[in-house]
Amino acid sequence: MSVVPAGALPAGVLTAEEAAPPRPAALGPRARLLPSLAAVYRAQLSRARVARIPLLFVATFQSVGIMILMRGVVDGGGEARAVVAGSSVLVVAFVALNLLAQYFGQLRASGGLDHYATLPVPPAAVVLGAAGAYASFTVPGTVVTAVVGCALFGLPLAHLWILAAVIPLAGAALAGLGAALGLLAPRPELATLLGQLGMSAALLLGVLPPERMPEAVRLTRDLLPSTYGVEAFARTFAPHPDWAHVLGDLAVCGVVGVISLAVATWAYRRAAVR
Repeated sequence: MSVVPAGALPAGVLTAEEAAPPRPAALGPRARLLPSLAAVYRAQLSRARVARIPLLFVATFQSVGIMILMRGVVDGGGEARAVVAGSSVLVVAFVALNLLAQYFGQLRASGGLDHYATLPVPPAAVVLGAAGAYASFTVPGTVVTAVVGCALFGLPLAHLWILAAVIPLAGAALAGLGAALGLLAPRPELATLLGQLGMSAALLLGVLPPERMPEAVRLTRDLLPSTYGVEAFARTFAPHPDWAHVLGDLAVCGVVGVISLAVATWAYRRAAVR
């Protein structure tokens, strides 16, 4: 076989390399969940820091004020534990449920979901990143509320470390619920209303002692995701906490959090394609 130089070929005759169709450009690797989640979390945290800090003070003062009012009604015992635990988790409900429902409702109405849809990040990263950023703002307020409540009602401070598990688990459950409400609501006003109703349910069903509730209201209380975080925290104030029940309540709270975040991710995909 002889080799003919390309310059010796007549005009209009292409070599094999030139005649072959161009190869498609190689696509970049798909964005992984954890790096995308970290990027969305940092972006949401820096964006919401200035706007959400005043609201965090409002949530903390609201919970502390509720405990001061309840101090004149509740003396101690199991009712005091329920008040302190419920008021502490209420800070999480105010931010993770109420504010997140408003945020995603406004984001959907303003077309902000189109911006996230163009980014090379998984939908779960957007939901989890925003939920994690909003839940992070609840940590100082929840701790302050718990310490003040223990001082008001004379409860021990020895097991406040359980908040390291209660805050993320209850925050995940409530943030997933808040994101789902905001993404599924057809209008931002309705998302705000649903967020307010959810926070009111967390206030009435979480702060008030369950012993004084009617049986029908107790059953409704069991359907609220934050209830299990409240129960887990309240059990740690006992002289000898039942850690099996505490872990059981935290496990239920974690399962509800996974389900609610999965529903929020599905709602995000549904809203982004419309």
